Amino acid sequence: MTSPAYAIVNLKALQHNYQIVRQYAPNSKIMPVIKANAYGHGMLRVATTLESADAFAVARVDEGVRLRKAGIKNKITVLEGFSCINELDALLAHQLDTVIHSLTQLDMLEARKDINVCTIWLKLDTGMNRLGFQPAEFVNAYKRLNDCQLIQGDIILMTHLANADDKHDNTTVKQINLFTNTFESILAEQGINNEQNLSSIANSAGILAWPNSLTDWIRPGIMLYGISPFPVNTGEHFNLKPVMSLHSRLIAIKSLEKGDKVGYSGTWICPKPTRLGIVAIGYGDGYPRHAKAGTPVLVNGLRVPLIGRVSMDMITVDLNSQPESMTGDPVTLWGNGLAIEEIANYADTIPYTLVCGITQRVRFVEKTIIN
Repeated sequence: MTSPAYAIVNLKALQHNYQIVRQYAPNSKIMPVIKANAYGHGMLRVATTLESADAFAVARVDEGVRLRKAGIKNKITVLEGFSCINELDALLAHQLDTVIHSLTQLDMLEARKDINVCTIWLKLDTGMNRLGFQPAEFVNAYKRLNDCQLIQGDIILMTHLANADDKHDNTTVKQINLFTNTFESILAEQGINNEQNLSSIANSAGILAWPNSLTDWIRPGIMLYGISPFPVNTGEHFNLKPVMSLHSRLIAIKSLEKGDKVGYSGTWICPKPTRLGIVAIGYGDGYPRHAKAGTPVLVNGLRVPLIGRVSMDMITVDLNSQPESMTGDPVTLWGNGLAIEEIANYADTIPYTLVCGITQRVRFVEKTIIN
């Protein structure tokens, strides 16, 4: 017995999107971001499919350890770095690279007497005001790392863009300029030439819209999964292919009269006689609880509107436009023919939360062709 709700992960689409990244940044090294279980797509599945990547990025040490234990040999960078001695021990033991963003981390590194080869990513806070050193303390942090016995590998300077998904906001230009000026001053002071892949700025939005952010390393995330980082576009606009599609089936059909109420609290009232379809999927599977009436759903490949509230295990749809539909017919919640960005808009959320929110009871199926 299998669950009616299932997600297809199209590995060929993932490879296609990786090549799109390469087309935008032919001279940069690529570090796919596969944190949060590869945005819900399966961290090991994605790492194995993109085995030619120059490195992978995860958020936390335990994610990197799981990849190492699964046999992934690529360089792995932990974006949040380590926050305690145990995490530092695990990071070094499994040959993970780390982002350094705080004085506490520097103190822990300097206290170590052992020597390990480890690439360090030193983070400059250029305006995100999350992780990273402020410009006034950044140069000193670099000098301390450069003198640290534990560090035998490269020190790569990086930052993170806060507003790159807004092409009309000049915050990104300011961030890039601040990073570039700081980076160049360190190179000049240390007498280093920039031929060693020593900087990283661009995320997905940077790759697609801000050419000046394309430095030695790029860190594509959401675009790898076929999703646009911009609220006004879908992935198709950039020739990206959706990697995940979400599916279920009709489990019941019934006829309602004008004035009948549908779902919890009866928030949707039939304006006319309605052929109602019940689909076996709900917020218990990761379908968005706040999807509004009118959210499109594909039944037999044709659009029908969601009606009533989303419940834990089921949604209801208006089948008046499909009089021939039957129990057991296939339903697509997002994927080819129905952009996840559109569903996110109807639910007042972002696509990231949808792909990351698929729950354990949804069955995953791998696919290796592009429609």
